[in-house]
Amino acid sequence: MSNLVAVNGSGFKSGPVGLFQTINTSANLSRKFACTCISLEGRDLIHEGKIGWQHVFHESYGCSKMQPVKKLGLQARALAGIPLEKAEQGLSKYHFRTENGGQVKVAVGKRSLKYSVHIEVCPSQLNGNPEKLVLNWGIYRSDSSSFIPFEFQTSAPEKAVSQISLRRNSFGTYIVEIEFESYLAPFYLSFMLNYINGSDSESFEIKSHRQTDFCIPIGFAAGYPAPPGVSFSSDGRMNFSLFSRNAESVVLCLFDDIASQKPALEIELDPYVNRTGDIWHASFDSVGPFVSYGYKCKGAVFSEKSNRVILDPYAKLLTKKLPGLPDLGQLHAIPAFDWSGDTRPGLSLEKLVLYRLNIMQFTGDKSSKLPAEFSGNFSGAAEKLQHFRNLGINSILLEPVFPCDDRKDPYYPFHYFSPMQVYGPAGDSISAINSMKEMVKTMHANGIEVHLEVVFTHTTEKGILQKIDPLSYFYADKDGELSIRYALNCNYPNMQQIIVDSLRYWVTEFHIDGFCFLNASDLLRGSYGESLSRPPLVETIAFDPVLSKTKIIADFWDPYDVKSKETCFPHWKRWAEINSKFCVDVRNFLRGEGLISSLATRLCGSGDIFSAGRSPSYSFNYVARNFGLSLVDLVSFSCSDLASEFSWNCGEEGPTDQKVVLEMRLKQIRNFLFILFVSLGVPVLNMGDECGQSTGGSPSYSKRKPFNWSALKTAFGVQITQLISFLISLRERRGDLLQKREFLEEENIGWYHCDLSPPRWDDPLAKFLAMELKADNRGSESSFVKGDLYAAFNAGGHSENIILPPPPEGMTWVRLLDTALAFPGFFSSDGIPVPEKMPGLIAYEMKSHSSVLFEAKILNARVV
Repeated sequence: MSNLVAVNGSGFKSGPVGLFQTINTSANLSRKFACTCISLEGRDLIHEGKIGWQHVFHESYGCSKMQPVKKLGLQARALAGIPLEKAEQGLSKYHFRTENGGQVKVAVGKRSLKYSVHIEVCPSQLNGNPEKLVLNWGIYRSDSSSFIPFEFQTSAPEKAVSQISLRRNSFGTYIVEIEFESYLAPFYLSFMLNYINGSDSESFEIKSHRQTDFCIPIGFAAGYPAPPGVSFSSDGRMNFSLFSRNAESVVLCLFDDIASQKPALEIELDPYVNRTGDIWHASFDSVGPFVSYGYKCKGAVFSEKSNRVILDPYAKLLTKKLPGLPDLGQLHAIPAFDWSGDTRPGLSLEKLVLYRLNIMQFTGDKSSKLPAEFSGNFSGAAEKLQHFRNLGINSILLEPVFPCDDRKDPYYPFHYFSPMQVYGPAGDSISAINSMKEMVKTMHANGIEVHLEVVFTHTTEKGILQKIDPLSYFYADKDGELSIRYALNCNYPNMQQIIVDSLRYWVTEFHIDGFCFLNASDLLRGSYGESLSRPPLVETIAFDPVLSKTKIIADFWDPYDVKSKETCFPHWKRWAEINSKFCVDVRNFLRGEGLISSLATRLCGSGDIFSAGRSPSYSFNYVARNFGLSLVDLVSFSCSDLASEFSWNCGEEGPTDQKVVLEMRLKQIRNFLFILFVSLGVPVLNMGDECGQSTGGSPSYSKRKPFNWSALKTAFGVQITQLISFLISLRERRGDLLQKREFLEEENIGWYHCDLSPPRWDDPLAKFLAMELKADNRGSESSFVKGDLYAAFNAGGHSENIILPPPPEGMTWVRLLDTALAFPGFFSSDGIPVPEKMPGLIAYEMKSHSSVLFEAKILNARVV
């Protein structure tokens, strides 16, 4: 049973407190308290010759008026009979249980410019009939073992505490009231009781049932454990809440200047009044002139002994990043944003075309020709909306936008509830938040969804969670030391809560449409690193009422090991996946080393991965990504160091001016894009591949360059952007075959060798595969009949004379694409008729290392 009940209208209960200890039991009770002067902003006030606390607090709070006084300016008097229930409104009430089973009632209120504390003790609950009941008390702020002296002309311990005799009122209880000037708040009042037995004048102490002194917050309240972080109530109160299971002490640090390195005021949170379970909390009517806040966590589990101020992991607004200053949360709410008229596109998975980009690199280059306030931020991305529309993109995937280690890439985040400040036009949190919301609203208005890449499995080496509770957030090795990679224990309840709360926040506050989870295989690990068949986090996200309405994508690529991990991901028919097998099999086929059966599996939606309860639309396919070789480098470099990239340089390593090699590379790029868009699943493009962005053959993420907008105007950029636009339009027009929600039926697909014989599935040297997708025209009007599609892929070094299957009755084959032809004639939206070699026979010469696409059409008729 708790020995303190704090009543603030919430029903919250917790235990007592007062952590200073008595030294002896002598009659001189005023000497029982250890006393040192607390320091403000790291200064020893006595040594600086400050006369009194009123001077100091006016200085700290930024007031111009200073009133030096010799004493604290407080009053204490015993009252004859003020019933507790008739005290001023807005009381905070505390109910203590004493060590002998009695009770002590305390109420704190405010009258005018003074705080008054009412203390009531019932004599029937004391041993015997005391002749005299004495209250011994002191006050503290930043350190429960250091108390504020009443007079600053001396540092004697006896000046830190005072004694007051309680008087018995007409109700038979003992009552005392103490008043404090309001400018002294916030602080703790800590006290104990001493009574003298009338028979033998023997003195006895009364403490809480925990053998501690009683402790009451003045000028602030116990607060509430939820919600986490800083919250603002309608009446203007501010509540602070922080999780730390293993901290022995938590200090709330308040700053009155964003350029200050040290807090202006520190309040040590009492572990009994300001703690519920593993949550530390406090609330304030107002924080006065303070503009930012942080915490200090202390205890045996923290190896670092510094007084580093830690950012609240739930902070929504961060102070502007300045060199040498700590990251802090701002003490005001997020400005309201006008979301009126915003409608989420709500695209189905099979209709998505995803474009991955980095916000800073997308428009950070001067070639973007954007004003400085738009360059390299969210506003700049919104300004380039027309580029997405030209390509036909309907969804963008942003590389991580969470605050990260400046010395590393964005895949090392340390905070999960705010965008990077550099992504805002003014370089601060508010502009970053507002510009990101404007960008999302602009994209939605144009039918484009916005998804985020997120990393919750690792954090930076100097992240905040290590300083709050390393044992609750991180995996540890067998010796109890943190993993050198700072791996987060995602399925541990408190870390799981941060992740889910973060995701919900981005959906509700920023209207984000989906998330791609990097290094998703680590989401399947238990608290001891074991593999979980039903990982709580993955299941929670799948069924969360908010997150289940978004796209959730697992990406097994590990940016720390630079590899993709194979795993069977528990999906609950909700999780999609970035398909790394698609990338590997397509690369191998086009360089002449893959099996045609592997290519066929990828073309049909990767049934080996997604047939168990899901569909091809859950496969997010790519041929190049931000980690590894870019698309143009994939056909330009293949040295031994790049073996894991499965690339082919087309005959010469690196840059060249040989026409034959350049033509081969161009064909291969066209082949990659064609296979990507003709395959079932969601095509994923990578920023810069449409204009030939190169890292010089380096797979390192750090070697990537900003998007070169001038390159879009080159011959390469023009034809590749036009090709992508054509392929996206084709997917939309022939969505009946290329945007299937379900797998193709056996009767709707045909596989051929070049002469219409069955493919040579068992031949590892086979380099040719043809696929016929048969349209289902049941119920279609004759003028809207859709034709079949025939696609062929030749990865061999010689031409193939292919025979096309007979087209449906009344139709003829037209060529839509041949990657071996010259630009601009290598693709056509309307199609070019293919003449028959003889009645009923259509043959076509297909060049080496090329792909072709034919569509059956009724000539001079309306088709879709």
